[in-house]
Amino acid sequence: MSDDPAGPRPGLESVLPEDAPRIRLPEFEGPLDLLLYLIRKNEVDIHDIPIAPITRQYMEYLDLMKELNLDVAGDFMVMAATLIHIKSKMLVPVNPTEAECAEETDDPREELVRRLLEFQRYKEAAGLLHQKREIRAATWTRPDGALPAFDDAGEEMIEAGLYDLIGAFKELLERRKTLLAHEVERESKTVEQRMDELLVRLGEGQSLEFLDLFATAETKAGMILTFLALLELIRLKRIRVYQRGLFGPIRVFRPVGPGAGAPVPGSPAA
Repeated sequence: MSDDPAGPRPGLESVLPEDAPRIRLPEFEGPLDLLLYLIRKNEVDIHDIPIAPITRQYMEYLDLMKELNLDVAGDFMVMAATLIHIKSKMLVPVNPTEAECAEETDDPREELVRRLLEFQRYKEAAGLLHQKREIRAATWTRPDGALPAFDDAGEEMIEAGLYDLIGAFKELLERRKTLLAHEVERESKTVEQRMDELLVRLGEGQSLEFLDLFATAETKAGMILTFLALLELIRLKRIRVYQRGLFGPIRVFRPVGPGAGAPVPGSPAA
């Protein structure tokens, strides 16, 4: 793996249509959020982050996000450089003559941990306010769509986030790595066409496993286009995604309500 966060990386040639849109990330889905996600997924102590594996995983997610045409802002690159710098400082051997002062030496991770803890508190507070608004809206107004009814009795179903989706897609690509290794052709369909196909496949009030959406995709380009179509439908609130507990399998649900059956804006059916 190259340690240059801004340089070209192997295997990232675009297979998307030339008119594929760049998708902007939600406000909270920044580099600190990605780091918190990786820390929780790896079940490590935020006060004792294993920098080498977390940096490697961060760069892998960054590569995939670029390949998916996500609008990766400069702060992701700054964080990549910060992680690499911390990693390099931790690899420098301690001078034996300075061993007595080692306990007084600042941990290179200290500032990053402080930022992560502060961001985590801020995000939890914002999430609590959002939850209160959702409860108030459900109490005094009619919901836009019916709540999903899954056949998962006894299992906690929580709404999945962007990095949960990217992580699931990353695992899917890794499982099909051999099959997709030599593909170079671009995808001919548009994101809007694939969005319409997904809506046809997923009827109102119905749900599908995340992996089932890619069952008929035989190329990497087709898989990426399907994933981008999924993100756009989520952004438009045409579908919602849930998972069975933290980091569990993901299920896609199409609500019933106003606009649920309307064609995708910009598609031939619109």
